[in-house]
Amino acid sequence: MSMVPVCISLHDSLPRAEAAVVDSGLGQANDAAAPLHEVRPLSCFARDAAGRVVGGAIGRRWGSCCELQQLWVEPPSRRQGIGAELVRAFEAHARTHGCVSFYLETFSFQAPALYESLGYRTAHEHAAYPHGIVKYLMVKDAVGGP
Repeated sequence: MSMVPVCISLHDSLPRAEAAVVDSGLGQANDAAAPLHEVRPLSCFARDAAGRVVGGAIGRRWGSCCELQQLWVEPPSRRQGIGAELVRAFEAHARTHGCVSFYLETFSFQAPALYESLGYRTAHEHAAYPHGIVKYLMVKDAVGGP
């Protein structure tokens, strides 16, 4: 096997043009290997009486799987059950699309206890981060299906 000579460049920032080439190349390789055009976004938002967004849950679904990618509640509205309500609404909406398997990643300083209270279990714990921070991969299977 002959190897094409290359020059490796190192960066402490992300050059946009180079990142776009990598992103496009990876996208093409992924599209050739799997029907990723089937992946669909999902979201739900909590709004105050004036209609202002005070929290949201954002993710995606693919077949029977659903990933919660972001959950946020504004600081003054936290610890009032809004986060749990958002997760439940997000999951219920995903179930209407046939999702029965849910997963997410969260750091130890974020909301693992919230997700545990909602039925998620830790599938993997990665404790390699500085300052004692742990990243969790959490999963949940819907009881009784969609």
